[in-house]
Amino acid sequence: MSTRLCALADLTPGTALRVELDEADVAVVRVGDEVFAIEDVCSHADYPLSDGEVTDCTIECELHGSRFDLRSGKPTGPPATRPVAVYETSVIDGAVYADLNAPKEEN
Repeated sequence: MSTRLCALADLTPGTALRVELDEADVAVVRVGDEVFAIEDVCSHADYPLSDGEVTDCTIECELHGSRFDLRSGKPTGPPATRPVAVYETSVIDGAVYADLNAPKEEN
């Protein structure tokens, strides 16, 4: 079952929007025409990724500089070594949805 995260209009391209839900805290990011939803906590330091900088399809934790691929959740820069969950998104009638009970499988 998909959960409404936000309106597409709420997303500023190249920045992350923190969405706090009962199921999880999610960082929602718009890069070009794509929208990503990623677990909003760095696997290295339990710090919100939504506070970090977005570059292309990566997000950087501002605390220690760990970087994560928005498509896979895999770390692309130390000190993080464990991935974070990513969720398949869809845009329906101008709203962004994701199934928070079914994270994408690692590639």
